[in-house]
Amino acid sequence: MEQLRIGVIGLGWRAGFTKYWHQPGGRSVVVAGADIRADRLEKFRERVNPEAYVTLDYRELLERSDIDAIVVTSPDHCHAEHAVAALQAGKHVYCEKPLSITVDGCDRILEAWRESGKQFMIGFNMRYMNMYRTMKEIIDSGDIGEVKAVWVRHFVGLGSDYYYHSWHGSSRNTTSLLLQKASHDIDIIHWLTGRYAAKVSAFGGVDYFGGDKPNDLTCPACAEKETCPEAKTGPLVQCAFREEVDVEDNSMVLMELEGGIKASYMQCQFTPDYERNYTIIGTRGRIENNEREQKVYLKSRISHTWRDLSDRVYDIKQAEGSHNGADPKICDDFVAMILDGKEPVAPPLAGRMSVAVGCAATESMRAGGMVVPVKPAELWMSGSSAPLLRT
Repeated sequence: MEQLRIGVIGLGWRAGFTKYWHQPGGRSVVVAGADIRADRLEKFRERVNPEAYVTLDYRELLERSDIDAIVVTSPDHCHAEHAVAALQAGKHVYCEKPLSITVDGCDRILEAWRESGKQFMIGFNMRYMNMYRTMKEIIDSGDIGEVKAVWVRHFVGLGSDYYYHSWHGSSRNTTSLLLQKASHDIDIIHWLTGRYAAKVSAFGGVDYFGGDKPNDLTCPACAEKETCPEAKTGPLVQCAFREEVDVEDNSMVLMELEGGIKASYMQCQFTPDYERNYTIIGTRGRIENNEREQKVYLKSRISHTWRDLSDRVYDIKQAEGSHNGADPKICDDFVAMILDGKEPVAPPLAGRMSVAVGCAATESMRAGGMVVPVKPAELWMSGSSAPLLRT
């Protein structure tokens, strides 16, 4: 195979990044797309490939012999159905995060992958961002010593735009934003430390969004649209204060990772700004990022070595492409994985473990903060012949 032929299931906003795969003179081409909404079919053609075959039934893509790989960018609660079906149809698969909204859904995907003999990649594009790759290199160099603690603050200043004006606001579609939104950050915690979380405790609540508005109310039809701070006129206009909203907009998670590493994650969906702040503390020092400044700061502690002589500042270089250049890079790696046998930066197991932590934290949060063990992958891996890899 010299050129990978790709079909896309789910043609909403996220499907726009599939344009990086459409390189008719290169190693991959997007040939088809499927979505249950007819209005998205032509938009997909306009954004990605004007000649793409489009359909309202994703099964038609799986039956086509001119499609080698499937990209799953459908809503979260559809990932398990679409990924499993694609693998069983003999297609390579790229699946957006979160892998599923349940651990069982993740395990069904991984089992289908194990049995298929095909390649599989989870869409953890934060592993491709220059900021977090720099932090990973610093940690792996030993400059801050052995990692003992990780603190993460996630300010989501566009919470209503991203989540509460749409299907994300209901737990039946997402489980919680500790899967949808935090799956990236949980994975980065796992990746930076090289350890998976073993148990969690969490607190959270629906502290701002939700309320008593009718579920069918939209912003353009609302009598309060001139004064409501969350009123929108774009494509996502469901009322953010409707009755069905039950997904926590303010949460904090404590984790104990393998090896005793302590980690915390805090997320708020109604802050005035949008920023991720990571602090990683080791036995020789700590690093902390600043996304606004695009810098990583390294502070050294007394160790009676050359490391005592200076602190350091890393200026992060900008990359072209969406998500700070991460999207084109992960697209290239998916092609290289299939055509060249390159190992993925994020192994399939990482997608499963991120969801497992999010589900355990959600259970804890809704039970008042009790400690909940993370469901280990070994419960279903016994006898598995396919390498799931680690980090």
